[in-house]
Amino acid sequence: MSKSRVVIGVVLAAAALGAAYFGWLRQSEVEPEPVAPPVVTPAAPPPAPVASAPAIQYPVPAAEPEAPPKPLPALADSDAYVQAALTDLLGKKNVLTFLQLDSFARRVVATVDNLAREHAPPMVWPVNPTPGRFSTRGTAGAETIHPDNSQRYTPFVLFVESVDTAQAVKLYVSLYPLFQQAYEEVGFPKRYFNDRLVAVIDKLLAAPVQDGPVSVQLVEVKGPVPSERPWVRYEFADPRLEALSAGQKMLIRTGPVNHRRLRAKLMEVRKLVTGAAVAPALAASAPRP
Repeated sequence: MSKSRVVIGVVLAAAALGAAYFGWLRQSEVEPEPVAPPVVTPAAPPPAPVASAPAIQYPVPAAEPEAPPKPLPALADSDAYVQAALTDLLGKKNVLTFLQLDSFARRVVATVDNLAREHAPPMVWPVNPTPGRFSTRGTAGAETIHPDNSQRYTPFVLFVESVDTAQAVKLYVSLYPLFQQAYEEVGFPKRYFNDRLVAVIDKLLAAPVQDGPVSVQLVEVKGPVPSERPWVRYEFADPRLEALSAGQKMLIRTGPVNHRRLRAKLMEVRKLVTGAAVAPALAASAPRP
């Protein structure tokens, strides 16, 4: 179960046409002898405008001063440093239970960007996939997400709620150069990762909470080899839900209670990484479509 990008328009400068008049001379009353027309060298075209990086919308909050500040390792050598920082914040058990620590900064950047897109491949997630299988109830053609399916996500939701949001954002700010470098390496050298983070959070907050049964259907896969994992081939029966981004679909699949609890945490994070409150339209629980 599964974008918006900033588009920069480039305005071209108009060429000056005044040179077309340079060969004109005012005629006298006596017609002059014919002369060869002057050779006019075409004016050089104006230089193409240089594309500039878009203005930063949400600057990362200033880091708290340290004496002396700790230098960050290079991105390629940052795994041990990041693991130690995460362990200090979350505890060793939680880190080992819930997180994928190798290339953590790159995983965070790739997953944040993917959550607003159609697909968010688990292979690059910074968190471990939820144990168990996606479950439904009902008969083929009339299946809904099983109410008990949300229990699979409860341990992770409780873990997220237990994290001190202010301390988590403080760590994010201290590690931000690593996230920015990873974002540039992904293919966005003129983009600001914190802006993308806020845009993705806003998209997630816009996911409609589903308080009633959610209909799903099994995607048919044709071929001689039967699927060994049919539970990963479900999609929403409602095309409006199926058209949502990968992250929005994930939130809906956690169930309405977990969805609202995760939304509350997202709003806390957004406020701290921007210094601004969430817009009322996003702060309210989105109704069913």
